[in-house]
Amino acid sequence: MTETAIRVAVVISAGQEWDVVRERFGHNGLSPSPYGEWCISPVDIAGRAETVVFFHEGWGKIAAAAATQYVIDRWQPHLVVNLGTCGGFEGAIAREAVVLVERTLVYDIIEQMGDPEAALRHYATDLDLSWLMEPYPMPVQRGLLVSGDRDLVAEEVPVLRARFGAAAGDWESGAIAYVAARNGVRCLILRGVTDLVGADGGEAYDGSVAFFRSQARIVMTRLLDALPDWLACVRW
Repeated sequence: MTETAIRVAVVISAGQEWDVVRERFGHNGLSPSPYGEWCISPVDIAGRAETVVFFHEGWGKIAAAAATQYVIDRWQPHLVVNLGTCGGFEGAIAREAVVLVERTLVYDIIEQMGDPEAALRHYATDLDLSWLMEPYPMPVQRGLLVSGDRDLVAEEVPVLRARFGAAAGDWESGAIAYVAARNGVRCLILRGVTDLVGADGGEAYDGSVAFFRSQARIVMTRLLDALPDWLACVRW
C-alpha cells in the first residue's frame, strides 16, 4: 500500500493524548485505519507549510509496532515523530519535564532459557539525533526511556534506576524506535512526564484516570505548541 510520500508522520499512542491532537488538527476530517484514526494537516514552520500526517496508533507495544510499520509503508516518511506522555521516577525527574529520547529499552522481557541480557539488548534501540540542530525549542532531559506493557510498579522503580539509569518509562517508545530503526527512518521521540511513581506508589494510580487525563492535556498541549519549532531543528 503506497500513497503520496509525506516527509513527517506524527504518531500518537494513548487515547487521552490523541484527544488533544484531534481537537487541534482534526477539523479537516478524520480517516480510519486498522489501528486508529488519522488526519493530514499543514504545519507552519517558519513561514513554510509542511504537510504532516497525524496518526493514532493505540496503546501498548503491539499496536505501536504494527501501526508504525503501517505508517512507514503507507506514507514513506523521512521522519517519524512520537509525541506523548510517560511516568517519571520520583527523585530522578520532575513532573511535566520533557524527555528527548536517545535510547529505548524494553524492560519487561523475561528470558530464563538463555542470556537475559542478550534478550534486552536485542530490542534496545539507540536513536541517532545528529540531524537535530540545537538550540532546542524547549528544555529537555536527554536520555533513556524504558518501555513495558505495564504501568510502572513502585517496587521496581529503584531497580530500573539502578540497573539501567532510567528516569522515566512508558508503554510504546521501545516499539516505535525499534521499527523506525529497522526501516532506516529517522525517529524523534518526545515524552512529557505526567505523573511520578515512587516508594509510596503512583500519583495517577487512583483508578479514575482523571489525574492522568488532565496532565496528559497539559503535556500534549506543550508538545504540539512546540512541534513547528522542533521540525525547524531538523537538518533535512
